[in-house]
Amino acid sequence: MTQQPVTSPPTPEEPWTVRRVLEWTTAHLKKSGSDTPRLDAEILLAHARGCQRIQLYTQFDEPLNDAVRATMRGLVQRRAKAEPVAYLVGQREFFSLKFRVTRDVLIPRPETETLVIEILDAAKVRPNPTILDLCTGSGCVAISTAKNNPQAKVTAVDISRAAIAIARENAAAHQVTDRVEIIESNIFEALPAGKQFDLIVGNPPYIPSAEIDQLDAEVAKHEPRLALDGGPDGMDILRRIIEQAPRFAAPSALLLLEFTPEQAEALEQLTVAHGGYEDVSIVKDLGHRARVLKARIRAV
Repeated sequence: MTQQPVTSPPTPEEPWTVRRVLEWTTAHLKKSGSDTPRLDAEILLAHARGCQRIQLYTQFDEPLNDAVRATMRGLVQRRAKAEPVAYLVGQREFFSLKFRVTRDVLIPRPETETLVIEILDAAKVRPNPTILDLCTGSGCVAISTAKNNPQAKVTAVDISRAAIAIARENAAAHQVTDRVEIIESNIFEALPAGKQFDLIVGNPPYIPSAEIDQLDAEVAKHEPRLALDGGPDGMDILRRIIEQAPRFAAPSALLLLEFTPEQAEALEQLTVAHGGYEDVSIVKDLGHRARVLKARIRAV
């Protein structure tokens, strides 16, 4: 009698566990050009599951249900087209605080924490410091300052009504609405005449107009041009701030402004040439790149 060949029973498809989804997503995003594919995968999956990232590691072998897989699939497709992770999950951590972000505001960046550190250092030696935060966007600078200095009172302004709404939402979430006033204003225009501040600070648009389309796709295609475009040489808004700030400065006030490192020399020269400033210096960020202009405003 001819013996029939032995065949193994069909193996069911390997389940889509947390581990498998992370591994597949990481490889896919790497091919799509992400610089941080594993981190992106973890943040997106934690968001899709409604859990903390640390829980992914304690639940590696847990299968994902269809709803989570569908949500994750949509997020990965959008990330593969260079949409920023912060916009996909609706938030970004900055100065150890979580901030809601949408495409109406610039995504907070680690380099800007240098500005906050300088603000807090200058504010701590002043009783009840008053601070003006220009071009506030999500409100990350103003709110981080207020959270870390309970005596500070901050006025935050932005020209974008949509950005103002996000900043107010973030101020409420961090319970600082009693000390952070958020105003729609084109730089100084909506401020009351005679209003003065101990610190005038900001992270204004400073990218040269012609360079915006050359930035990484996730910035050029998704972040608000209004928050990026600093004019032909990137210094249009910086010039306006330097020119007008002395009119709103309290005695011994400081000006602190973020800029791109390539502008350091020109910005320092501009501030010195203005004549309304002294002790002009440049502060470097943690990457040892010129990042913040620091100057004492002379009494008008």
